[in-house]
Amino acid sequence: MTLVAGVDSSTQSCKVLIVDADTGRVVREGRASHPDGTEVDPAAWWSALAEAVDAAGGLADVDAIAIGGQQHGMVALDAEGRVIRDALLWNDTRSAAAAAALTAEVGADEYARRTGVVPVASFTATKLRWLRDAEPENAARVAAVALPHDWLTWRLRGYGPEGESPLGPVLDELVTDRSDASGTAYFSGATGEYDLDLFERALGRPARVAQPGRDADSVRFSGVALPRVLGPAESVVVDASTPALRTLRPGTLVGAGAGDNAAAALGLDAREGDVVVSIGTSGTVFAVSPEPVADSSGAVAGFADASGSFLPLVATLNAARVLDAVARLLGVDHDELAELALAAAPGAGGVVLQPYFEGERTPNLPDATASLFGLTLASTTRENLARAAVEGMLCGLADGLDAVTRLGVPATSIRLVGGAARSRAVGAVAAQVFGLPVVIPEPGEYVARGAAVQAAWALSGTRPEWPIDTWAELAADLQPVIRAQYAAHAAG
Repeated sequence: MTLVAGVDSSTQSCKVLIVDADTGRVVREGRASHPDGTEVDPAAWWSALAEAVDAAGGLADVDAIAIGGQQHGMVALDAEGRVIRDALLWNDTRSAAAAAALTAEVGADEYARRTGVVPVASFTATKLRWLRDAEPENAARVAAVALPHDWLTWRLRGYGPEGESPLGPVLDELVTDRSDASGTAYFSGATGEYDLDLFERALGRPARVAQPGRDADSVRFSGVALPRVLGPAESVVVDASTPALRTLRPGTLVGAGAGDNAAAALGLDAREGDVVVSIGTSGTVFAVSPEPVADSSGAVAGFADASGSFLPLVATLNAARVLDAVARLLGVDHDELAELALAAAPGAGGVVLQPYFEGERTPNLPDATASLFGLTLASTTRENLARAAVEGMLCGLADGLDAVTRLGVPATSIRLVGGAARSRAVGAVAAQVFGLPVVIPEPGEYVARGAAVQAAWALSGTRPEWPIDTWAELAADLQPVIRAQYAAHAAG
């Protein structure tokens, strides 16, 4: 049996799956927690990876590995390979003003044309501008900028800070992939190249692309190193075993890695026309597209994916927590909430919940609050309130899908994942709101599975087609009244 490993280094935790490369069957797995916060010492990710690997029974029998990780962020390294300051994560918003400044300087249209995205606080470029302005001494020390999975891949191969790694701080061995690079706001998924001018505009210093084999002394003053971008099936190797991961053999293939959404798309075997709707604490809608997109409004981020295609994405702030709030209000658990919602007719008797409980990102309404419309003596029932919660949450996500499809992206089916996907009401109403067939996969670690797909791809040269276990499949059941009501109140 040929084994590969996939890693999901997410905001909350690190998961490791050991997978049969031929069948996709999970042989063993491990997990470890990450610290809370919006800025984290990357050493915590490294420790968690080692702990999760140990829990998974080690990597001695693994032939290839890849890492999927939380997107965006900023890991700034000095010339000795040391982390200059705690990494700023995607959810750290202190760079919001920097995002606005960069957009004003370059123009939203120009940013979208050159990179497929318009700066927001989550993107790496905005964090670099914040570093330039808020911590100029640290900005002056930056010798390389990596994303979370780039840094972990580098450490995995035996590189790292002087005195803490077998091979030391060879910054020109940093690698990344196009999916995660496309979330920096200084890389074009369409061309596959960094936009070095936009990087310099962010940090105020020139950059260069890492080149393996360059003499360390000759590159110290030649620009900030950016990780070399590997293609979907490309790989590097473990160059030396490390004390923390002593079971990983030198010579083991290491895939390019991927951002978490791109890795999830691989793990779900999403292809052109497949739309992934993820309903967790926040909501995401992304679709595999054969062509790049550019949305100057910033609603749709024109990311690249990990397969050679593109992954336009919309994010919403209000997702599963909408159901949490209404379930608390009604004094029921989530199963009971689903029963109440399914007992009401589509449209909830005219009751509409606009679910902006803590503002919203798409549409961009940071100061908005939630509103209920259409309440009458007859319509104010527990069933209608429950139904309105599910419909409102899904209508917000459907608006996101509309933004994607308006850019010419095909959408033929929905893959519904996340914590709320197992609700009977969410699945049934999704088929009515989206008007497309809905597939609900069995719960699983799809980011780690996607990284394992990438590892197997690097090993064999062919993208594996592992079967996906399905929890439910629902036929399209479009009920136009739901979105018509929602749109009427949104317009008002």
